[in-house]
Order: sequence, then structure tokens, then C-alpha cells
Amino acid sequence: MQWILDHLDDITSLGLQHVWLSGLPLILGLVISIPVGWLATRARWLRGVLITGSGLLYTIPSLALFVLMPLVLGTSILDPLNVVVAMTIYTIALLVRSVVDGLTSVPDEVARSATAMGYTSVRRFFGVDLPLAVPVIAAGLRVAAVSSVSMVSIASLIGVDQLGDLLIDGFNREIAGELLAGILASVLLAVVFDLLIRLGEHTLTPWRRAQQGSSA
Repeated sequence: MQWILDHLDDITSLGLQHVWLSGLPLILGLVISIPVGWLATRARWLRGVLITGSGLLYTIPSLALFVLMPLVLGTSILDPLNVVVAMTIYTIALLVRSVVDGLTSVPDEVARSATAMGYTSVRRFFGVDLPLAVPVIAAGLRVAAVSSVSMVSIASLIGVDQLGDLLIDGFNREIAGELLAGILASVLLAVVFDLLIRLGEHTLTPWRRAQQGSSA
């Protein structure tokens, strides 16, 4: 514990960098996955291609993707943008199926009722389909968040600073306190991300609270 207390500033700095590298891809991946998932539900012949294709992206080893990004983006190997883009790809790989599952879980009678009330396709999507899909999408986002926090640590091997530095340096120099700091900080960050997603889901689904209240 003494090592952690003596290096709180370094841990905080690396933790903030870790938040940036793992949090931004979650937002970008969600923004991209929603229209891709919507397209998969609208064009049935594309569903298999989009779900399977996006899922295969997750099989690419993270270290290989981090090294490949500079060749694709024209950036330097130490540019954090490489990690952001790579983690966004992994988030999309995990979220497209969740978006499709969420949108297809909307009951047909609800969709038909909205259409009968004069909802256009766009208004029905944002006013009915997407809100009802939030719980399923949030569940997928929570998995993506934990995965992102964990996988970003590997970027330390290519010299991009974040909490993974504590794990690698602590291992190489056999400093137990530094290793412990890296593990605890990563777990804490994953828990914070999970709580934020749960809070967002709770805020965006007021009808679930009403249902729980009426059934209590």
C-alpha cells in the first residue's frame, strides 16, 4: 500500500489516460453500432453479413490491431489515436448484435400501434423502438466496457501510456505494490464504467421503474 500512497499522482495521471482510451471508443462504438444494427433489422438479407462480419472483428488479436493501425491511419506507433480506433472496432464487434437483439425484441403489437398512431419510421425508431431496446443495448455495452478497460492495458506493449504501464513495469521490476495498483485501478475503473451505464439505463427507461413500482 505504501507504494500506492507514494505514487498517487502517477496512478491518477495514468488512470485518466486509461479513461480516455477506453471510454471514448465506447461512445464512438455505440454511435456507429446503432445505425448498423438498425440497418440489419431493416434489411434482413444484410443481417447475417453485418452480425457475423462485425463479430469476426473481435477475433483479431488486440496487439496485432494496435500495430496495424499506424499503417492504416498513417499515424505514429505511439499515437493514442491508434488505440482509440482499435478499441472502437472491438466495441462495434460486441455491440452490433446487442443493438439488433434489442430492436428485434420490441413487440410487434407495440410497433404496429405506433404506426397506427401516425408515427413515421424515423419517429418510431427514436420514440419507441430505440427506447425499448435500451436494456438489451445497455447489457451489451456493459460487456464492451469491461472488455475495453481490460484490453487497453495491452497498449503498454507499444508504448502508449495508461494503467497497463503499472502492470508491465511492476512485473519487470518485481514491485508488488505497483502491480497491485494496476490491478486495483483497472478493476475500479471497470466498476465505475458499469455503474455509469447502469445509471444511464435507469434514466432512459422510466417505464421500468413504474412497472417495478406497480408490481411491488
